[in-house]
Amino acid sequence: MSQTDTPNIQALSTEISQLRQELQLRDQLVQQLSQELFRLVKGNTNFMPPLRTESGPDLSQLQALSEQLQAVEEQVTFYQEQITSRDTEIYQLRQSVQELTDRSRMLEQVVQELPQIYRRKFEERMAPIREKVAVLQRENRQLQAELQSVSYRLALKTRTSSHSGIDLPNFPRPASGQDGMPSVQNA
Repeated sequence: MSQTDTPNIQALSTEISQLRQELQLRDQLVQQLSQELFRLVKGNTNFMPPLRTESGPDLSQLQALSEQLQAVEEQVTFYQEQITSRDTEIYQLRQSVQELTDRSRMLEQVVQELPQIYRRKFEERMAPIREKVAVLQRENRQLQAELQSVSYRLALKTRTSSHSGIDLPNFPRPASGQDGMPSVQNA
């Protein structure tokens, strides 16, 4: 979850709680008004207009109350629709927050496991290389041992052959007037 999402979610949460408080207050007022109207209509027999054919102040009051009641009912319907849309929005935001929280936890777990994964992969890649290095070191030691053995035998042969008096060929020396290099004619 990014840092900019957190203030937006907090602001939305604050706004939602304020709207809920306003709606509760309005619901209480609507409830009180409904109870008062019900009490007036049911409990007061004087409330019922006399059956007159003429239109008087009682009829106008009844129409005014009816209009007020209709306006209150419209407000109640409006607020109920707002509550429903806000509830839907709250539900969606909660789902979004839950998904982001789950994703954040998963990413944190992946980040924590990365060093172990890299170590394991590195070890898997290094195993064949280490094996090749070990084989090469063994071969190197074997070749060094053989080289020492051959060198030792060659040194022994050289010592024994120098004492046995092997005659080496003598090459003629060039004449003193020449530059020491055989010429094509002499060759």
